[in-house]
Amino acid sequence: MKMERMGRWLEDRLPAGAFWRRHFSQYRVPKNLNFWYFFGAVVLFVLLMEGVTGFFMAVHYKPFTGLDAAGMPVAYASMQSLMHEVPWGWLLRRAHALGASALFALIYLHVGRALLYGSYRKPRELVWLFGMALWLLCLVEAFLGRLLPWSQDGYWATTVVVNLFSGIPLIGADLALWIRGGVAVGEATLGRFFALHVLAVPLLLLLFIALHVISVRVVGSGNPDGVDISLDKMGPDRVAGGLPYHPYFTVRDLLALLVFLLIFAGLVFFASDEVLHWLGVMPLIPADPLQTPERIAPAWYFAPWFAMLRSVHWAAFGIDSQFWGGLVVMASILMLALLPWLDASPVKSIRYRGPLTKIFLTLLILSYVLLGILGLLPGTPQADLLAKMASLYYFAFFLLMPVWTRLDRYQLPSELK
Repeated sequence: MKMERMGRWLEDRLPAGAFWRRHFSQYRVPKNLNFWYFFGAVVLFVLLMEGVTGFFMAVHYKPFTGLDAAGMPVAYASMQSLMHEVPWGWLLRRAHALGASALFALIYLHVGRALLYGSYRKPRELVWLFGMALWLLCLVEAFLGRLLPWSQDGYWATTVVVNLFSGIPLIGADLALWIRGGVAVGEATLGRFFALHVLAVPLLLLLFIALHVISVRVVGSGNPDGVDISLDKMGPDRVAGGLPYHPYFTVRDLLALLVFLLIFAGLVFFASDEVLHWLGVMPLIPADPLQTPERIAPAWYFAPWFAMLRSVHWAAFGIDSQFWGGLVVMASILMLALLPWLDASPVKSIRYRGPLTKIFLTLLILSYVLLGILGLLPGTPQADLLAKMASLYYFAFFLLMPVWTRLDRYQLPSELK
């Protein structure tokens, strides 16, 4: 009895039970969700894992570029100490670095599901925009983290990207100087990037995660049929249109998470250095501002945009081509953000769309993959031509979408007939 009274007293002041019932055990979602809908929960787990591993790495990290007694930059030496002297430090670094690649792979799958089933359509426009903001923040977070080991790869990648800002008319030079904190990437840059990486951007991530989840709960989850049904309505088979999230979908999410952890653990413990490098775990070579690498390659999740940027060679109005390349990259992101308003199809899901959608969407995915491959390869005239063609198709897909989505054949789902 005492325990019951204590439980009621606590529930009156901190209604954890009511929260659980409202958002889990009594929260209903469409019963026809398939495996494409598991990736969101796994993304949240990976973000949590990145935060935990990043915290323990930050405990041992020193954001200074001066030389230690052994003649190594302090930031670089602190990473070496973490990997070789701190118990399980190598595991922290591998898990954190591989976690970034896993995060973007899962995000791409999550976005792919939205493209397949029209999850960005009315009334889920804000869900899509908040998700886009999360994706961009994750990219910023990954870019900031690349400099922190003070490696040759991270130093020169940061130098190249920051120099792009100098191409902005009127304010570019001052903006690049402000970002660097000096005329070149140095200790001021490292300190700023460290503060942004461990505090400012994670706070923004938490904000937009909350907004994304809340917006999903307000309008409800989509489903593979792209039809908003009453989740409490009894169908002809006497089964409600929706099922409680717990236990039906929590068990599925846990199974998906288990599969992910098995694959992820296999890569962390057994992947070779070559595989890790391909997945974005860059080798730690001390930064040398006096020695420019022969080639600076982006991480694979930046590669499509790098290919777009590199394919722009023309200058106009006396402005360098880097500026116009940057505009092309920004426009490619804007196209995705405007997707809910560009799609004019009467139906949402690809299950009920015609051949035009299936063909054009397949070509979009192939063009984006091609851009990613080209961004990882050295620049050649042939690669440049392919990048231009893939970029042209990317923009044509979105700009002509209001036309071809109206022309495409479709069939109405049975719920709408």
